[in-house]
Amino acid sequence: MTLVSTTALLDAQRAVLAFNVVQLEHGEAILRGAELAGRGVILQVSENAAKYHGGLAPIGLASLELAREAGTATAVHLDHAEDEALVEEAVRLGFTSVMFDAATLPDEENRERTAAVARAAQAQGVWVEAELGAIGGKGGAHTPGVRTDPGEAAAFVAGTGVDGLAVAVGSSHAMTSRSATLDFGLIRELAAAVPVPLVLHGSSGVSDEDLVRAVDAGMRKINISTHINGVFTRAVRERLDADPSLVDPRKYLGPARDAVAAEVARLLTLVA
Repeated sequence: MTLVSTTALLDAQRAVLAFNVVQLEHGEAILRGAELAGRGVILQVSENAAKYHGGLAPIGLASLELAREAGTATAVHLDHAEDEALVEEAVRLGFTSVMFDAATLPDEENRERTAAVARAAQAQGVWVEAELGAIGGKGGAHTPGVRTDPGEAAAFVAGTGVDGLAVAVGSSHAMTSRSATLDFGLIRELAAAVPVPLVLHGSSGVSDEDLVRAVDAGMRKINISTHINGVFTRAVRERLDADPSLVDPRKYLGPARDAVAAEVARLLTLVA
């Protein structure tokens, strides 16, 4: 297996988990986990990760090369890009999908700019995800209590031509406890009303049981970042606490990579 289109991966699986790559060890761990589970997976690089590395190319090209060498079907996605130039760069580099996040803009501007991004990226065979701006944006759309209206969601997809839609159903970004309360009835309504795959952001805050229920209700792409970062960080901390004399990063990053691989495999098996 190797680098595949996000469309092909979504077509082949009932649901696809997408994990964020912050550094090389993340990408290696995610793919080890995917190989253990025998499942396809999406490597995601966010705009924030690109800024951390001084640009998209270093971490983006590394993720693409990891995907090409992977032992299971792997797509590479640009997550939460607010800058059209970054989307254009991701397309040039070979990313198989992008998320253009204009949700903090006025609704009409969000729709116009998202539609333009979708046309340009789709012309290059790239799958496009977006988020409905009318519900508040990245800081509000995934805040508990905020919900996506099925009619508005369907109209947004029809007006922009996007391939996937991130929806607000009760999860929230950057949760460190898995205590989110999802609205499964709303997920079913959205799945019936919206003709493209639904994307669940903030999935780090969702329990195992509810991840399974969300997929059963109609979620197709599940984004996870903070949860695996927590697994990684705890493993690093445990290793350094056990041996404060360590100075070789491989001695603590390696165990952290192994811990994330095991957790990725477990999560992938949940929604198989």
